Amino acid sequence: MRILIGVQGTGNGHLSRCAALSEALAAQQVQVDFLMSGRPHAGFFDMEPFGNWHWRQGLTFAVQKGRVAVRETVRRNNWRQFWQDVQELDLSPYDRIVTDYEPVTAWAARKQQRPVIGIGRQYAFYKPCHGLQIHAAQRQLLRWFAPVTDAVGMHWTSGGSHILPPVIHQRGPQLPREDNHYLVYLPFEPLPRIHRLLQGLSDYRFSVFHPGVTQKQIGPVSYYPPSRDGFAEVFSRACGVISNAGFETSCEALWHGKKLLVRPLAGQFEQLANARCLEQLQLATVMQNLDTAELSNWLEHGRARQCWWPDVATELAQWLAEGAERPVSELSKALWRKTDTADYRELLQRG
Repeated sequence: MRILIGVQGTGNGHLSRCAALSEALAAQQVQVDFLMSGRPHAGFFDMEPFGNWHWRQGLTFAVQKGRVAVRETVRRNNWRQFWQDVQELDLSPYDRIVTDYEPVTAWAARKQQRPVIGIGRQYAFYKPCHGLQIHAAQRQLLRWFAPVTDAVGMHWTSGGSHILPPVIHQRGPQLPREDNHYLVYLPFEPLPRIHRLLQGLSDYRFSVFHPGVTQKQIGPVSYYPPSRDGFAEVFSRACGVISNAGFETSCEALWHGKKLLVRPLAGQFEQLANARCLEQLQLATVMQNLDTAELSNWLEHGRARQCWWPDVATELAQWLAEGAERPVSELSKALWRKTDTADYRELLQRG
């Protein structure tokens, strides 16, 4: 069997999830090709799990001053090149087409009348999902961006028949946790704002990963450029995580029982829905603006929560290797049955 998996590269969460899936598919001896889009080719890093991967420009969103800029998003995307890539992508060598919200793969499959499986967080919104409230127009926009014939969404709790637990990518050794050491991952926020947020909190140490920096130390803050291995090492040592309200980073923090503070990206309705749900489930503290007083209060009083989910990547890989013929609803039930613990039932009661 040969599978093509399209991966949206705008956020690193898609890459982390698909790296775990790549390793699980390799164990199933399935031949997989990956197509990446959503950022410049040179912007991808630590891509060893994806072999000889392919790149297209794709589509992404523009961010200005920590907010999605709709007009800039429309202006910056090269729509003509996108449609040309869709027209030219040949899917005939593949037995299965999968997309983690990657639009070139999804639209090429629709054009060539091929079934395409959507796997990832965005596909939780594809159908109504308990705990994730968005408007009908927003759901339609999500469906349009990377359309699929079969949606396999992911969520913290079982919110619908198309929902699986999250994929957690285990990377690197588990190192001793350091008190008062926090990982900061706010890649869409301007660096000066992050610096102002953290300076003066000298009782704590912060490790900031951001695409706009070189490695350096300023007071209590260590800055690092993007690095999958470096991020995993710092993440392992940190006692808490401060991030935007993306799905994968939140899941990793909750899986490892780390304190979690999220700042949803303004104008990005998926992150706003994530933040509302995390707050409702009492899994994280939400900070609407980069506010030092709010951060200081969380550092002193915030509590860690821990969630447990099964090995979803291996189950997904086996499902794909068997031809993805088993209904998604059955796969969903089987995985949530493995998750059914006293802690999980308490989590459902919070929601």
